[in-house]
Amino acid sequence: MKFIISKDQILPALQQIVSVIEKRQTMPILSNVLLEVSDGQLVMTGTDTEIQIVAKLNSDSIESTGQITVPARKFLDICRLLPANAEIKFELHDDKVKLSSGRSRFSLSTLPAEHYPEFNESESEYQFLLTAGKFKKALDKTLFCMANQDVRYYLNGLLLHISNTRLKMVASDGHRLSIYEDDIGQATGYEARIIIPRKAVQEISRLLDDAEAEINVQFSNNHIKLYYKDVVFSSKLIDAKFPDFSKVFNQPFMKPLPIAKQALREALTRVAILANEKFKGVTFDMSAELLKLSTHNPEHDEAEEELQIEFEGEPLSISFNSQYMLDAVSNLDSDVAMLTIAANASSCFIEEPEQSLFKFIVMPMRM
Repeated sequence: MKFIISKDQILPALQQIVSVIEKRQTMPILSNVLLEVSDGQLVMTGTDTEIQIVAKLNSDSIESTGQITVPARKFLDICRLLPANAEIKFELHDDKVKLSSGRSRFSLSTLPAEHYPEFNESESEYQFLLTAGKFKKALDKTLFCMANQDVRYYLNGLLLHISNTRLKMVASDGHRLSIYEDDIGQATGYEARIIIPRKAVQEISRLLDDAEAEINVQFSNNHIKLYYKDVVFSSKLIDAKFPDFSKVFNQPFMKPLPIAKQALREALTRVAILANEKFKGVTFDMSAELLKLSTHNPEHDEAEEELQIEFEGEPLSISFNSQYMLDAVSNLDSDVAMLTIAANASSCFIEEPEQSLFKFIVMPMRM
C-alpha cells in the first residue's frame, strides 16, 4: 500500500472523520481511521458504532493498493501541522505506516483492517434532495433545544418530519420547544417521522459547510444516510415516538407583543448577570407601556431593566429562564421579536412578525 496525497486534499476529510471518533474507546481499533486504497481512490472511514463517516478522495498518485487502520488523532495532528501545500507520502511496511513530507518522517503503529467493525445499515425506504444551506438552517434553528442525557431518551435528539413537500424539524428538552418548517421544493409523495440522535445532529450541522451544495438524504425506520460532496454520513436513529406537541397551539392566546429584538436581547443579557446561577430566572412585568425585567439571587443581588412597549390587556407578571429566552431571541432573523403568551400563562411563543419558518416556545418558571 503506497500513495502520495496533498495535505490540502486529505485534511478537511480527516477532520470530519475524527470529529465522530470518541476519545475514550472500549475497542482500541475504534480510535483508528480505516484507510482503503483502490481504483484511483483513497477511502477513509471513521465510526463510533452509532455514527459513521466515509470520505472518498480521488488520487492519481497511487502506486499500490491495500487497506489498513491507523491512529486517527495522531494521523490528523501530523497532517494538520505540516506546511501548507505539503505532499504526504504514505507507505505500509509490515505493521507500520511510514509517512514522509519534505524533511519530516513519521512511523505509526497500525491495526489490521479486517478487525475494523462493520457498520450494519438497513435498506433506505425514503429519500429527498435539498440544498445543504436549507438543511443546515433547519438544524441550527432547532438543535439548541435538544435535551442532553434526559431519561426520556426520545428528547435527546431531533424530530425530522417529512410530509410530501414539507420539511419540519422539532426539538425539545421538556421546558422549551423549537419548530422549523420549510418547503423542500419537490413532492416526495410520502409522510415519515424519525428522531436523529443528538450527536448525529451536531455532526451533520458541522459537516454541511457549503450552502450551495446538494445533499441526498436517505432514511429508514432505524438509519439515516446523507450523501454530501465526497462524504457519506450514516447514523442509527432513536427508536421511539416523539411526543405530540400540537395541543400547545390549540389554546387561547393574549394579543402578540412586538419588542425590538436587539433591545430585548441586550436588556436580558445585562439582567441575567445577577440571576440565580442554577435556575437563571428573570421576571417579566408587563403593563400598558412598560416591560420591566428583574431578577435576584441567593446573595441578595438584584437587577432591573425597563423597556418601552405597547401591551394590550391586564398587567401581567411571568418568569422565564433567561438563557432559554436569549437562545430564542438570538435565533430570530428579523429586527422584531413577537412574544405571544397563552391566556392561562402556561407558555410563551417567540417568533418573527411576518410569516415565520421558525417558532420557539418556552414554558414559564416559578420564582
